[in-house]
Amino acid sequence: MNKFEAIKISNNVFWVGAIDWNIRNMHGYATHRGTTYNAFLIMGEEPILIDTVKLDFYDEMMSRINSIINPNKIAYIISNHAEMDHSGSLVHAVNAINPKKIYASKNGKIALEKHFKNSGLNIDTVENGEVLDLAGNSFTFFETRMLHWPDSMVSYYHNDKILFTQDGFGMHLATTHLMASDNKKETIRYEAAKYFANILMPYSAIAKNVIKKLMDLDLEIDLIAPDHGPLWNTPELIKWIFSLYSEWLEQKPCKKAVVLFDSMWHSTEILAETIADTFMHKGIDVVVVSATKNDRSDLATEILECGILMVGTPTLNNNMFPTIADHLYYLKGLKPKNLIGQVFGSYGWSGEGVGQIEKIMKDMGVELIGEPLKCIYVPDDEIIGKTKKLAESIAEKLLNRS
Repeated sequence: MNKFEAIKISNNVFWVGAIDWNIRNMHGYATHRGTTYNAFLIMGEEPILIDTVKLDFYDEMMSRINSIINPNKIAYIISNHAEMDHSGSLVHAVNAINPKKIYASKNGKIALEKHFKNSGLNIDTVENGEVLDLAGNSFTFFETRMLHWPDSMVSYYHNDKILFTQDGFGMHLATTHLMASDNKKETIRYEAAKYFANILMPYSAIAKNVIKKLMDLDLEIDLIAPDHGPLWNTPELIKWIFSLYSEWLEQKPCKKAVVLFDSMWHSTEILAETIADTFMHKGIDVVVVSATKNDRSDLATEILECGILMVGTPTLNNNMFPTIADHLYYLKGLKPKNLIGQVFGSYGWSGEGVGQIEKIMKDMGVELIGEPLKCIYVPDDEIIGKTKKLAESIAEKLLNRS
C-alpha cells in the first residue's frame, strides 16, 4: 500500500510532488507557510516525468508515482530547471526508472552535469522553440533564461494545454489545495508577490522580455503548473497572474512608504514613528519594519509595491546597526527600482551609521531627497520638526510623481 497517492490534474497528467509543511527558510528566504515541490507524471504509451523534487522528498514522489504506475515504465524525464529543489532527486530517480532520455536546455545540461559529477546522466538538449513528439505526447520548449537561472526553460504540453513553468509564477505555500482557485485569493497574491520579490526581482530587466515573449506566443493555456505552490487553473486566474507579473516587472512606484529601522534606546524608533505618522497624514500607505522583529524577505515583499524607502539606524561601534546591515545588503542584491527616500538615525558619540547607509542607498539607486537626518541622543522638538518637514517633502515628491 502506497503511503502517498498521485493526484490527477488533467486528462493525461498527475501531480506526483511533495508537500514540505515545516520548512521555514530557503537560502535566506523565510517560508512561513512551508512549500511544495511539484513534479508531474504524464501518462501515455511512453510516460514522462516533468521535474523531480528536493532529495529529502524522493520517497514521497516515488510513492505517488507507484500509486498509478511502475516507475520503470517511465520513458523520459524533462528537467526544466537544475536547482536542487527541483533536481535534487534526479539521479536517484534515474537509477530507479532507467529512462531512455533526459531532456533539458543547453545550460540545463551543463548545470546538471556540474551538480551531479560522474553520474553518467544521459541528457539530450532541446532548443528554444523546439517541438518534440514523445509517442503522441507533444511539447514545445521555450528558454526562459534568468527566470531565474541561466538554465531555466518552460515546457508547453500541447495535448492538455499545460504550461510547466518551473519557478516562474510559483510561490512557497504548503497546501492540500493543489489548484489556485481552491485557495484564498489574498493568500496566493501575497505569496506570489513575496516569491517574485525575493527570487525574480533582481532579474526584472531580463525577465520582462522573457514574459512578454511568452505572452506574445498567445498559447492556449488551460493550466499553468509551476514547481512551487498551487497551479493556476482558470482563465481568470491565468490572466490575473500574467497581469501581476507585468506590473511587478515594471516596478512602478506606488503610493506607499516602507520605513525600515532599528533602535537601541528608542531614539531612532521615535524618528521612524514620526516619519510614518507624517506620511499617513499625507495620504500615503505606510509599513514600519523593525529589523529586529521582521525577516529580510518580508521587507523585500513590502518593497515590491512601494515608492518610498526610509532607513534609520543607531551607531554601534562606529558602524550601522548589524540588523540594518543584514536587511540592506539583502535588499541591495534584489535590485529594487524607482525608489525615493532618505536616511535617519540617532547616535551618542560618533554617528557613522547614517553615512554608511546613505552610501548603500546611493549604490542601490535610491533617489535621496533632502539631507540625511542625524540626532544626538533623544530627539527634541526641533529634531521632531525637522523630521516632519523631511517626510513631508519626500511625500510631496512621490505624490507629484504618481
